[in-house]
Amino acid sequence: MSNQFEYFVVFAEMRTGSNFLEASLNEFSDLHCYGEAYNPHFVGHHNKDALFGVDMAQREISPLSLIERMKENTDGFPGFRFFNDHDPRVMAHVLEDPRCAKIILTRNPLDSYVSLKIAAQTGQWKLSDMKQRRSATVAFDRDEFLTHLEAKQAFQLDILKGMQVSGQTGFYVAYEDIGNVDVLNGMARFIGSSERIGATPNSVKKQNPSELEDKVTNYDQMVKDLASIDHFALSNTPNFEPRRGPGVPGFYLAAEAPLLFIPVAASPKASVLGWLAALDDVDAEDLQTNLSQKALRQWKRDNPGHRSFTVIRHPLARAHQVFCEYIVPKRDDNFSDPRKVMRNKYGVAVPNQGELSSYSKTEHRAAFANFLKFLKGNLAGQTSIRIDAVWATQSALLQGAAGVVLPDAVIREEELSDRLVAMAESLGIETDAIKMEPEIGPFRLEDIYYEELEKLAMAAYRKDYINFGFGRWDES
Repeated sequence: MSNQFEYFVVFAEMRTGSNFLEASLNEFSDLHCYGEAYNPHFVGHHNKDALFGVDMAQREISPLSLIERMKENTDGFPGFRFFNDHDPRVMAHVLEDPRCAKIILTRNPLDSYVSLKIAAQTGQWKLSDMKQRRSATVAFDRDEFLTHLEAKQAFQLDILKGMQVSGQTGFYVAYEDIGNVDVLNGMARFIGSSERIGATPNSVKKQNPSELEDKVTNYDQMVKDLASIDHFALSNTPNFEPRRGPGVPGFYLAAEAPLLFIPVAASPKASVLGWLAALDDVDAEDLQTNLSQKALRQWKRDNPGHRSFTVIRHPLARAHQVFCEYIVPKRDDNFSDPRKVMRNKYGVAVPNQGELSSYSKTEHRAAFANFLKFLKGNLAGQTSIRIDAVWATQSALLQGAAGVVLPDAVIREEELSDRLVAMAESLGIETDAIKMEPEIGPFRLEDIYYEELEKLAMAAYRKDYINFGFGRWDES
């Protein structure tokens, strides 16, 4: 059998059984695990500052040279253990390298947390004989555990994403299975070993075999604290929207004032551009836009102390703006096909051309309600129509922009005038209050508003309601 791999990595964490797994792998004569080769404080194992002639200084300058030395000087398959605080350059390399076999070792994070605290208290990180065992009890700290849990989950997600992107798979093994000879032999076969072992090594022993109740002093409190932790991410808002680019060409710079405006589709724009232009007594058409990322970076370097801002609108009001601007008026534009599908499949009964004069408030309310129902499915990826930027969540649009610039201020529409005046004053600029743009459409939102519309908007734009703290529209 031809070998798919040249070397291997064991992705693990402290107190997950990685010492025992390393010892087990080294029982195979053609597998050689060289410890934590990229530990920030040593090379391979404690008190070692070099491996295969590569010391810590050289490893820092050329981290991948150590892997090459391993391969050159090992008869068989070399490998090493890698934790979440090791060199990220190496992690990026091995995740992309199809010649590297990935072993992913996991353990119940609560067990590893308690074991870590005991080891820190006793100073014993490895046990070779029960006679040397040091025991201790520890106190559970909820905040400390949550930090521990978050780091471990993020590491595992990075590993999973890296292998998905590169089209690879790994060998997953749980802490409870590292003493299973059949599993170890299967792991060795995965890496490429031609050997089998009949027993696990005797050189490493489980350090804290007792129950958690015997190891945690505040066990009852721990149980209560754990009950409040959302283990299954029940509070997460599902997100099926496509990632958005930063949209830099759509940004606007003031003519002279060090101000950058990051528009959000279907949120106030024309009034803001008018105010921005008036700062320097120019027309809105004279504002610099169609920027490249390079031009934006140069502007930021040339304008120390600059300010950037964006304006967001209540999700219900924004959806109504989109509905009135892009869906109600029937015309030949980029929305003609989506408009037709919405009408025929989703009950968004907007009037035909020339029929707007007979379009009633009741019809408008019903059509808008169905549009909100359509948005819920569309944003969840359940329709054949594109998730257009004009009705995408404001959260997704700003997350895209954040790849290039984080706005100093995220301003709500109802606070716009006061916030812009204050921002200008902070830069030593006197300015008038902004002239707000009028609401468009055959009917105003307040004329058709009722409780059901708020519920439908919240169902479609839950992410924006949560992220920006929006309440009911009629109370804003």
